[in-house]
Amino acid sequence: MTILTAKRKLSDPKVASSALKSKKQRSLTEFFSVSKTNATPSSNVEEQKVEKRVQSKVERNCSVANVQLNEDKPVESFRAGLTPEQLQLLSLEMNTIDATWFRKLRPEFTKHYFLQLKRFVIGEQNQHTVFPPPKDVYSWTRLTPFDKVRVVVIGQDPYHNHNQAHGLAFSVKPPTPAPPSLKNIYKELQTNYPDFVVDLSVGDLSHWSEQGVLLLNTSLTVRAHSANSHSKKGWEPFTNRVVQLLVDDRKQSGAPLVFLLWGSNAAKLVEGVLGNRKQENFLVLKSVHPSPLSASRGFFGNYHFKKINDWLYARKHPMIDWSVSPSTQLKEVMEANENL
Repeated sequence: MTILTAKRKLSDPKVASSALKSKKQRSLTEFFSVSKTNATPSSNVEEQKVEKRVQSKVERNCSVANVQLNEDKPVESFRAGLTPEQLQLLSLEMNTIDATWFRKLRPEFTKHYFLQLKRFVIGEQNQHTVFPPPKDVYSWTRLTPFDKVRVVVIGQDPYHNHNQAHGLAFSVKPPTPAPPSLKNIYKELQTNYPDFVVDLSVGDLSHWSEQGVLLLNTSLTVRAHSANSHSKKGWEPFTNRVVQLLVDDRKQSGAPLVFLLWGSNAAKLVEGVLGNRKQENFLVLKSVHPSPLSASRGFFGNYHFKKINDWLYARKHPMIDWSVSPSTQLKEVMEANENL
């Protein structure tokens, strides 16, 4: 039995119906598991072995059992118009992307480039370890809903070692300590706010995301221990569309939007969308990347974090509390927000 055969079995409506009856609250594991078949003749023992290997690999790389399914009605109407193959390819998008983002991005999912991208990523997951785990690929949508985005930080591709990537640019999953670039970010933060507590044992920036800071990588997946291995496979036009949607929406609404562009790749992406026209409600801040290879050439001393908060406050919007250490806050930010 080939991998393609195994994938086709996943879309079997009988299997899906059985799963629905057995569980009111489904997990995404169902979408990636190879369904059981009737007894196979002894001449097909080798096929059974192949099927077991495929199932084991898919379950290991695609287990998303802890993610709440997205049962939003637009998702269900979208699902109804898909082919069996598209149902398989787009299971992750339908079931883990926040509803506010799904409404905006749904036209992308059936475009040729995106379907080709998904074929590539799923193939990689079947053959290799891919980061972040599937349940975290779109965590940025759930932590920072579309209407809540105030600041956009553009990264490159996810961290490619174990226990690091969890769907947020520059951030690592607990209890992983801060990587080198994040250490430099903390150093600059302390220059901006002297009471910022530098805790290098903390690398999770979810607290920023929950305040409207979108931590978006240009590529959303990567093969383990192989930097940039999923670049130029289709993620770039997708994340470009994410930025375009935000720009178009905020141009119309007038809501403030900040872009933090660290490094040439981030600048190229955002400036390609913004063009040369300046927008009163947009703030664009640029510098070199916080990597140890470049931070001393313009990242240190850029005061981006302070500039963002001063700009937001001048427009009567709450400042961002950039603190990361548990039970700590930035006093200046807290006092300013109380006076709004």
